[in-house]
Amino acid sequence: YDQIDKALYIHNRKRFTQAMEPNALAVFNSNDTYPVSADSTMPFQQHRDILHLSGVDQEESILIIAPNASRPEHQEILFVRETNEHIAVWEGAKLNKEQAYEVSGIKTVYWLKDFDRVFKELMSEVKSIYLNTNEHLRANTEVETREDRFIKKVKGDYPVHQTLRSAPIMHEIRSIKHPIEIELMQHACNLTKAGIERLLRFIKPGVWEYEIEAELMHEFLRLRSQGFAYTPIVASGANACVLHYIQNNGQCKDGDVILLDVGAEYANYASDLSRSFPVNGRYADRQKAVYNAVLRVKKAAEKMLVPGTILGEYHKEVGKLMEAELIDLKLLDKTDVKNQDPNWPAYKKYFMHGTSHYIGLDTHDVGPWNKPMKAGMVFTCEPGIYIPEENLGIRLEDDLVVQDSGAPLNLMGSIPIEAEEIEDIMNS
Repeated sequence: YDQIDKALYIHNRKRFTQAMEPNALAVFNSNDTYPVSADSTMPFQQHRDILHLSGVDQEESILIIAPNASRPEHQEILFVRETNEHIAVWEGAKLNKEQAYEVSGIKTVYWLKDFDRVFKELMSEVKSIYLNTNEHLRANTEVETREDRFIKKVKGDYPVHQTLRSAPIMHEIRSIKHPIEIELMQHACNLTKAGIERLLRFIKPGVWEYEIEAELMHEFLRLRSQGFAYTPIVASGANACVLHYIQNNGQCKDGDVILLDVGAEYANYASDLSRSFPVNGRYADRQKAVYNAVLRVKKAAEKMLVPGTILGEYHKEVGKLMEAELIDLKLLDKTDVKNQDPNWPAYKKYFMHGTSHYIGLDTHDVGPWNKPMKAGMVFTCEPGIYIPEENLGIRLEDDLVVQDSGAPLNLMGSIPIEAEEIEDIMNS
């Protein structure tokens, strides 16, 4: 991807620094390159927090933010792996010090071998250290990370320093996107649009789900994406009723609807889209009725993505909208609603997931769940109805930016979503 303006990372570090307690420093580590087996590894994926604060998309990097350092040049320090000819031949050249500055805007760049010495000096000047842990509500934290090992070492080496949490600050600042980030996310959404336009000409009875996945991957890679932002869901017929169906190995049959939950990444930023297309190019009457019910819920839900909205209350309101649509579709009746368990409302039989999540550097991005929405936050909006007995699952999803006032900006507003428009394109 094209180099990103370092003004973004200077801005992000400033926001983190403003939230720090006095007489403290913060450390952020890169991710490990994770092993698979023998000598094979997963492709490297940078830890999103050091990436958000420095732009350095390279393993074995460390960032220190120390606003109270006695030496001004040590208030921000980046440590990178020292490159050499051997590394350049076998792995490709790593960032040199000048390039690291150009990427990050951090003037003081040291080789990684200098970290222990400089860190010890800085720790002697502070009483507290911000340590970075994964506090995403749905995180699986079984695997020990580079951050985890660093935290163990710090607590052993500096037992009487106070430890503070970076995560609450990162969740706050990552949730509100800078205009440069919105541009990058718009680009990711544009790549997703290109993939969908290709699919509308490709989908027909008899094609396989994995062929559809391959069409998307080809289009994304061709347009300089690294590929999918998350594992793609290509689910035709009854497969669409499995929320996280990722086998993508079924054949698309005449008369089925195919649910796609897919998105391109660009520069580590995610897009996240859902569409539900008729395999033969025409929705049956019942399919169209369910489709339009989901679309009405989505359009009404989007209007609530405004400053001041609390996610928990928003999800309850969307549930009421869905309840009314399910009664109209004769999937629920008034008695079901009257007798429902308030902890698991009747509508959840057919719409069992949430409507919106934060999106950004992670598909399920970090952000505060119990505070009012603010301008610059980006959310998905993705209601769905799943009817296993009808072999039908419909989900519709776009990515939207909360504005200072009025309706949110839909980053996917130009991707076809009206049933008639989809039919017209598929039959043109």
